Amino acid sequence: MSGRAPPPETTLAPPGPALAPDFGQQVRRAVIWRSASQIAGQIIAWASTFLVIRILTPEDYGLFALTQVMLMLFTLLNGYGLASAAIQRTEIGRHELRQIFGLLLLLNGALALAQILCAPLAAAYYRQPMVADLLRVQSLIYLTIPFSALAYAQLARTMEFHRQAQVNLVSALIGAGVALGGALAGWGVWALVWAPIAMFAARAIGLTIAARSWLWPSFDFRGAGAIARYGGLIAVGQFFGFVQSQADILVAGRWFEAHLVGIYTTALLLTQIFNNKIVPPLNEVAFAAYARMQDDRPALAAGFTRSTRAIMVAAMPFFFGLAAVAEPLVLTLLGEKWREIVPLLLPLALAMPFWTLFTLLRPATDALGQPGIASGNAAAGALLMPVIFLIGARWGIAGIAWAWLVAYPLLLAFSAARSLPVIGIRAIDLVRAVAPPVLAAAIMGGAVTLADRMLPAMPEPVRLALLVATGGLVYCLWLVAFARATMRDLIALVRGRRAPVEPDA
Repeated sequence: MSGRAPPPETTLAPPGPALAPDFGQQVRRAVIWRSASQIAGQIIAWASTFLVIRILTPEDYGLFALTQVMLMLFTLLNGYGLASAAIQRTEIGRHELRQIFGLLLLLNGALALAQILCAPLAAAYYRQPMVADLLRVQSLIYLTIPFSALAYAQLARTMEFHRQAQVNLVSALIGAGVALGGALAGWGVWALVWAPIAMFAARAIGLTIAARSWLWPSFDFRGAGAIARYGGLIAVGQFFGFVQSQADILVAGRWFEAHLVGIYTTALLLTQIFNNKIVPPLNEVAFAAYARMQDDRPALAAGFTRSTRAIMVAAMPFFFGLAAVAEPLVLTLLGEKWREIVPLLLPLALAMPFWTLFTLLRPATDALGQPGIASGNAAAGALLMPVIFLIGARWGIAGIAWAWLVAYPLLLAFSAARSLPVIGIRAIDLVRAVAPPVLAAAIMGGAVTLADRMLPAMPEPVRLALLVATGGLVYCLWLVAFARATMRDLIALVRGRRAPVEPDA
């Protein structure tokens, strides 16, 4: 992307034809940059998080979790769908970008004001007066969104994810530093509040500089109907997604004390690390790539199947391994005071593969210009999840965790039935793609559980290291021995080559 904004008559289009010869290398480079920077950033963030967890109390995390319901609702309505519209369109002009910027400023200003006004209502609902103060300060986040969203869209259109990656890494470092510094300084729950504010502000500044998106906003919205409709459908889906994803906190926060909510949300944090930290940047790249392939459905379908298989190869050992080493992991990383987390990790970890597959559907259908598909899927989740969690709450906080394992397989089946025909693949094709890593991870989990029972008494860190090494070895050996085609395809994907067609041995 050029350093200066184009003149008004210029349109911004991805360089070259939709499927140029170097397109695969562009995608590969984008994935490598986003994944590598995300992993590096998360290593730092996780190290900081585990240190902060050791310093703070379950009550601190419980209070912070209660603020996240409103914050996530408003954040999901912050207009990133408008940025998605800019990425999805084949061409977009400078004036349209200025209109998007204007819409983002108005929308996020309104969200900040709404959160300030609604903060006392949230505090009254949870019967926690401090929640209101936390929410008022967190409203500062919305002021950064217009700048980061506009710059993100401009960089994504040209597949310049390396610039995004560099900014995200720096902002993650800043956020982690504020969280750890605040915890050590005795800020308590406020360390968890100021860290994301610092991270979002750094990201907005960094992305604006990287994209050189020096634009004045336009508040003349004539002709912006198509962009607004697309962004509106994305926002509707995000609203239902909020209800779906936060139903457990809405139920748990009302039924249980802050201590138990903190225990549950920390267990959820551990099991959602892969989906919350690894999958989103991959979906960003996937959405931009699928948008470039929207006129070549066979290529898009093949790309979706291949990327889903690769993600599940990485995800499955994490999920099943987490379930198998729950006790030594918690005691090693978090300490004895968090032992109550251990029984919650099994159902949550087993439910995560269904959630992963569910989240991978949206980028493909959105890129095809049908955001209503994902919105309908999210609406189904918004109806299903609260009911399941209310039922599960009858069995205590553990019932909330086990409700995940009931709800998400049902939601995935419904969503796949609506999404896969649009993408252009059959359900059996998806099952065949993910079966090898699922089976290998199941064998790995069984082997680790058996090995754990055979080990003599030893320090928890040593126990954890032995079990992780055992699981990694079993998983890799199984894939090499019984899923050779999957491994060949994964290696070819990393090298930027076409997929081999041989079946698994």
